[in-house]
Amino acid sequence: MSDIASIFSDEVVTHARVRDVRLPHGAGTLALITLDNGFDHTKPNTFGPNGLAELNAAIDQVAARDDIVAVGVTGKPFIFAVGADLKGVPLIGRREDAAAIGRLGHDVFRRLGELDVPSFAYYNGAAMGGGVEIGLHCTYRTVSAGVPAIALPETFLGLVPGWGGTYLLPHLIGAEKALKVIIENPLAQNRTLKGRQALELGIADAMFDSADFLEESLAWTARVLTGETAVERPEVDKGKAWDDAVALARWTVDGKLHGAAPAFTRALDLVAAAKDRTRDEGFAAEDEALADLIMGDELRAGLYAFDLTQKRARKPAGAPDKALARKVTKVGVVGAGLMASQLALLFARRMEVPVVLTDLDQERLDKGVGYAHGEIDKLLAKGRVSADKANRLKALIGGSLTKDAFADADFVIEAVFEEMSVKQKVFAEVEEHVSADCVLATNTSSLSVTEMASKLKHPERVVGFHFFNPVAVLPLLEIVRGERTDDAALATAFATGKALKKSCVLVKDAPAFVVNRVLLRLMAEIIQTVDEGTPIETAERAAAPLGLPMPPFVLMGLVGPAIALHVNETLHGAFPDRFPLSEKFAKLVAAGKKGVYLPDFTVDPEVVEIFSGGTNPSTEEQVLERALAALAEEIKIMLDEGVVAAAEDIDLCMILGAGWPFHLGGITPYLDRAGVSEKVAGARFLKPGVASLAG
Repeated sequence: MSDIASIFSDEVVTHARVRDVRLPHGAGTLALITLDNGFDHTKPNTFGPNGLAELNAAIDQVAARDDIVAVGVTGKPFIFAVGADLKGVPLIGRREDAAAIGRLGHDVFRRLGELDVPSFAYYNGAAMGGGVEIGLHCTYRTVSAGVPAIALPETFLGLVPGWGGTYLLPHLIGAEKALKVIIENPLAQNRTLKGRQALELGIADAMFDSADFLEESLAWTARVLTGETAVERPEVDKGKAWDDAVALARWTVDGKLHGAAPAFTRALDLVAAAKDRTRDEGFAAEDEALADLIMGDELRAGLYAFDLTQKRARKPAGAPDKALARKVTKVGVVGAGLMASQLALLFARRMEVPVVLTDLDQERLDKGVGYAHGEIDKLLAKGRVSADKANRLKALIGGSLTKDAFADADFVIEAVFEEMSVKQKVFAEVEEHVSADCVLATNTSSLSVTEMASKLKHPERVVGFHFFNPVAVLPLLEIVRGERTDDAALATAFATGKALKKSCVLVKDAPAFVVNRVLLRLMAEIIQTVDEGTPIETAERAAAPLGLPMPPFVLMGLVGPAIALHVNETLHGAFPDRFPLSEKFAKLVAAGKKGVYLPDFTVDPEVVEIFSGGTNPSTEEQVLERALAALAEEIKIMLDEGVVAAAEDIDLCMILGAGWPFHLGGITPYLDRAGVSEKVAGARFLKPGVASLAG
């Protein structure tokens, strides 16, 4: 183990402290192992080689005793354990070292299920990955009602739950429920379980309130040991139901990832085979899977993406001093359409300040306010807000036909038609009513913030504030600094974005900013191949290796062809050579088509006719090669222009704003690994230190 330990030399060691607990009801003495690395909850317990060695020593200590009736495992306040320490993974150079990590975890954790006395896991706080798996090795489990997150997120990062998860969990709760945790939740942007959900799935045997969780768990333990409480678990169906669950999950993974994420497929294979394997065989198969995946690019890309979303997103590059931010006590929203209504709801829910919408007529205004109020009623019906909270939120959202309602607003955002003259007119009208310190924000997706502010008395107060649909779901907020935007307005924008619980990235005032510019360059290249005669189905399949959440033409249908054409026109005006206008695509929009597919997802024959006439079709490989080259060229130009501070910010934007696959680490690591960056841009996008993490 010494070689492995040296790789993780800076590991935050998980101290495994042992103390005796006299159980009530005369049940006897329990040896309680507490996982506590000595830091507060901001530095959670993890398991590296040294931490596993300490846990193993604690188990040695309790295994040697004959005066205890049970062993318990719990964590420090708010944290049980969040899994393996992955900091040293990029430094692992030998497959045998990677395999040894898997075996070490199994060797230590499995001892909890092989003691002479029953073992109990008390999930008192967040439990992830190995933190969940250590409990699966125990005989019984309890969970706190206040646990905010329980998950097996390994596939999301490019691994498998390799310390028992793919074998023990389906044997505990059945394949269907296990695959929800191992596959479905990671696919859903790494969704986690609350304490009650873990109980309902059968991961935990009992749940208690957080205030006295450990005391109640110990009392429950005593009742189990004395026979007063019997733990009954439904028998797991190891027949057709198991196979059907795996088949359905495999269909879902193939449909979403198209083979681009090996970890999901490997996890499915392990669960499928676990039905007929012994525990030793299952654990050995997990060791082999971990060894392969640890040495692969996917994990390193996933760790790079995780680092971006957990660290870089919290400290946006180029953001001004937050002390310059002005307090926002009231928000104005110009417009009452769907986007404006979503924004009003978001501001009210996250900031709990008054929000007033304006529009040109009462009917549209009533519809916009009514939408926001209706969404609050839905939250109430689902139990996500109380009746009092729902009433308070609805009282915060109102409407006005006149912009003098913005007189005491500190932040006004427009969400009107995407046309420069319209937006300039709106801002001019707003400026007549607001204070000199009020920040004016635009939700434009492609227009120049500088030009939008150019005719105002105070252009320094204008900032881009670009959300992504659906507003409540996608976490990215592109904050755009115009040429005359001052630090106070920018700082206020960042503080407001943070209050809205968005991940903010500072971008230069350049056409279409980051996400739309990258996506439209990809789309423009693919549409061009269709113009030239490539069948739509061929062009669509060509992008499959990218593992995007949806194929390009499906995405276009979701966004709307008219919107895509409008943004493309903006980009064509700025960069005509790289963003050509497709006459055939314009005809598709003019024909009122909502996309290229019919409701049954077959290509619309009328769309085929519109795109007919091309005489130079490409193969899937040729389409992909052209698309990747175009992306590399555009990203190189964006970095040269200073649209963002670094390539990492482009990756962060694409992951959070476009759902670019986490397992690819973003677009620039993918282009670097594929050799496209050097071929097109002359060098890799990521610097050596960052590249080692990205793969």
